[in-house]
Amino acid sequence: MGELTAAAQSMLHAILAMGLLTLVMFIWMYATRLPAFSKVKLDPQEAMHPGSYHDRIPSEVRRVADNYNHLFEAPTLFYATVLAIVLLGLADGGHVIAAWAYVGLRVAHSIVQATFNRVLVRFALFALSWVALGFMIVRAALASF
Repeated sequence: MGELTAAAQSMLHAILAMGLLTLVMFIWMYATRLPAFSKVKLDPQEAMHPGSYHDRIPSEVRRVADNYNHLFEAPTLFYATVLAIVLLGLADGGHVIAAWAYVGLRVAHSIVQATFNRVLVRFALFALSWVALGFMIVRAALASF
């Protein structure tokens, strides 16, 4: 593979941005979870099964952890799709816009879920992020097959 185009580089930067979002949510999760466990005197061993302790910690703590977990669902397909687009030499302005739209929408989704958690707002952001991801998948598939 030769030199990466600016579009390919930008798409790879979008992957890094999603990685940074996941890192931020990881730090936020433990910055809220550990004090919450301590406050309710929850032994870490009691948390061996996710969800078994949710009734003992506040919703604002659970929301952050829920979002962190969500970042390992659809975003994994985003990572694979971006890599496929770059490796197939299909990175262009349309894919770059869609990739960064996806990142922006996922950042907004994380902020909403981890703070005021309005389900309809969160769902709209989630659905729009899938529009961006679906655009990339379909466009790349049509160009490849």
